[in-house]
Amino acid sequence: MNEEVRVDVGGISLPGHVVVPPQAEGVVAFVHGSGSSRHSPRNRQVADELNEAGLATLLFDLLTLEEELDRNNVFDIELLAERLVGVTAWLEAQDDLAGFPIGYFGASTGAAAALWAAGVAGVDVRAIVSRGGRPDLASGRLGAVRAPTLLIVGGYDEVVLDLNLAAQRELRCENELRIVPEATHLFEEPGALRMVAEFARDWFTSHFTPVSPI
Repeated sequence: MNEEVRVDVGGISLPGHVVVPPQAEGVVAFVHGSGSSRHSPRNRQVADELNEAGLATLLFDLLTLEEELDRNNVFDIELLAERLVGVTAWLEAQDDLAGFPIGYFGASTGAAAALWAAGVAGVDVRAIVSRGGRPDLASGRLGAVRAPTLLIVGGYDEVVLDLNLAAQRELRCENELRIVPEATHLFEEPGALRMVAEFARDWFTSHFTPVSPI
């Protein structure tokens, strides 16, 4: 399955793109940052890596074109998190994805929305990966997150690194901070995004795999 879809959330129809590889073992929803969209080349590169590893992916727009015109919406983390909660319910209702463990991959402000949504009661998320995220924008909600969370930050992205270190102290779930050496905020350096993709792949596959009883 590799097709464009419409994700219906609370009376709003959001455009998205779903890829379900053969024998998929989970699905990851990509939560883009401000100024980006489902067409983000960086998110698409990571999604390709996940698809090759047998994970389904959904890249979607958090807001409609009309909503994006109001810049307040772009940075309304609570609104974006509510939208993601609805998208999660949509994933659970799809025949091709029913029963799959769900993960979130959030970038920049999208990471804050992913963490906020993961802490909402009733939301079943198995794992979260943040790329250059702003978890500080979900401060106060981080303690409610139960899904294992991987924070990935560029070594030269000093401000965001400090914000992630502070957020890590708020998290009560399994969590890890990984630094991509000599990478800046957008991971544009040679090999940097590839490293992000590999970190994300390993985090999702390890946490989507059921633990065998001893």
